[in-house]
Amino acid sequence: MAAARATAPAPCVAAFFDLDNTLVRGASLFYFARGLHARGFFSRRELRGFARRALHFAVRGEVHGHLLEVRELALAFVAGHTTAEIRGIGEEVYEEHMGAKVRPGVRVLADRHLREGAPVWLVTAAPVELADVVARRLGLTGALGTVAESVDGTYTGRLVGEPLHGAAKAAAVRSMAAAAGWDLARCAAYSDSANDLPLLSMVGSPVAVNPDGALRRHALRHGWEVREFRRWRHAARWTVRAGTAGAALAGLAALAGLVRRGA
Repeated sequence: MAAARATAPAPCVAAFFDLDNTLVRGASLFYFARGLHARGFFSRRELRGFARRALHFAVRGEVHGHLLEVRELALAFVAGHTTAEIRGIGEEVYEEHMGAKVRPGVRVLADRHLREGAPVWLVTAAPVELADVVARRLGLTGALGTVAESVDGTYTGRLVGEPLHGAAKAAAVRSMAAAAGWDLARCAAYSDSANDLPLLSMVGSPVAVNPDGALRRHALRHGWEVREFRRWRHAARWTVRAGTAGAALAGLAALAGLVRRGA
């Protein structure tokens, strides 16, 4: 955190922060799964199965078939539950698990942008309901996340558009910037994952935060700024995928099956 305060982020007109393993340590959907388990949505054995599946996906990485599976299972994630119920659980999960996982150094960077008058948006593949809670609790400008369709206050089991991942995340930011009149060459983006290269590559100030191996190599080749907030000595050699957007999507898939069986 002291290093974050000592080295100011580049001035910009807007800043975009990834959530999992960037602003918050770990995968937000695993914290949400813990919250659902505590409220009787599914058993401890199913929770362990969720963790194993998310880890397996994180280690093996993403392929097209995985993303198709995620899309189908994501449709069942909140089907039949009310928006008020899920948002309420999101608030409680932040209090119980996520608030303590916010990285102080990354929050310093976000706060610096806000003090300089730049809007700061959280942009994540996690459900927008959870992203909204984090953004509001941290005083950020707002959040973009994966959107589940609801009718009359109840989730239908369909998505609105695509999961906010990879190119879709970059497209959402590009659309927001165009509507707001922001020059992306004067914007900043922060992420830990090579999955976010489409977003990082289109802004003028890309920052690799606790980067995975692929992102670190890309950042070094292109002269991007690298911010390291992990405490272990060999962070530069350790690929952290469990908290990336892809792993968050894997968690969404696993959690969809758990909720469907335990609701």
